[in-house]
Amino acid sequence: MFLLDSQLAQQIADRTMEIIGNNINVMNQSGVIIGSGDKSRLSKTHDGALLALQRGETVEVTQSNSQSLKGVKPGINLILKISDKIIGVIGITGDPDEIRNYAKLVKMTAEMIVEQATLTERLQWDRRHREEFISSWISGEIQQSELLDWGKRLDIDTTAPRVAVIIRFRASEQPMSLRDIRRVVELLERPYRDNLVAVLSMNEILVLKPATFYQGEWNSHEESKRIDQLLIRLKQYDIIDIDIALGHYFIGEQAIPLSFQSAQLTLQAGLNSNNNKHLYDELRLPVLLSPLQNSWQAEQLCKAFKRLQCEDKNGQLVKTLKALFLYQHSLTECAESLFIHRNTLRYRIKKIKEITKLDPENLAGLLELYIGYQLKKTG
Repeated sequence: MFLLDSQLAQQIADRTMEIIGNNINVMNQSGVIIGSGDKSRLSKTHDGALLALQRGETVEVTQSNSQSLKGVKPGINLILKISDKIIGVIGITGDPDEIRNYAKLVKMTAEMIVEQATLTERLQWDRRHREEFISSWISGEIQQSELLDWGKRLDIDTTAPRVAVIIRFRASEQPMSLRDIRRVVELLERPYRDNLVAVLSMNEILVLKPATFYQGEWNSHEESKRIDQLLIRLKQYDIIDIDIALGHYFIGEQAIPLSFQSAQLTLQAGLNSNNNKHLYDELRLPVLLSPLQNSWQAEQLCKAFKRLQCEDKNGQLVKTLKALFLYQHSLTECAESLFIHRNTLRYRIKKIKEITKLDPENLAGLLELYIGYQLKKTG
């Protein structure tokens, strides 16, 4: 049941006084004044309100009978109701004959303010419940039967195919304001897109969005285009210092937790780039290698590449190796991209082999160097 608090009561008093000019008192279910244009009357019991609450109807107080009531001035006291439930009383100070014509207008205005506040509170309550549900869902710790039941109560179809997207606001001297966070959330939810949105922190928002399919296959390309559209819309609000990471689409009971994890790792893998958009499909290898971070296996895989970095004083050999990765060991294209002769390229490859003890002209050697490079880059 809705309870009228002092903050809302004072809002009602202030807004209705703007309409009529007379003093307004707002009383709770106990007849205590909790909102008033006359601050000296706050927290005092109003006998006129008590009488209205007892009778369940409007009570008019004239100059003559006000003397017999405690804390009462001439005026009209009207019952406030929400869904046929009495929540308090609103009192208009003045001669009943002069204020009677607009008393109902004041009552209607007050009840509209309460209904609006009730709706806002309900929406906020629903959002908190939905965010709590989403947080539990992505953790993967909730039982499937409980997940289905909880989702049903919140009108969320947990069987619908979804993919995780993480939006992170970049660190800056001026942190993201609540207003900007709400604006981003509204862009994600309106018009209706069936997105499930949860604010994970002051710098991170999670979106579980409907997966897009093309000829029966999940289509990350279409998702990528939607992210581009969102970035354009955010730019119109001067929200540009952000990163958006699209995870992978999974099937099965752990689909959402896995998609969330893939989005987290995609975001982490893409943070060192100059891009705002980071896609799992484009960062697949570093994402899949990321669990190796801080392991002895990663240390061994990075060893050769680290040795090359230490020995390569002017960075030419590392640059050459990256070109070999990029052009998939095509010596002609690699040499052209570096603006060097093929013989110079072969000399550099020989030096790389001597330093790393791995042969970049051999698939296994080149692969180990590439994995070491990726692990070093994302570490």
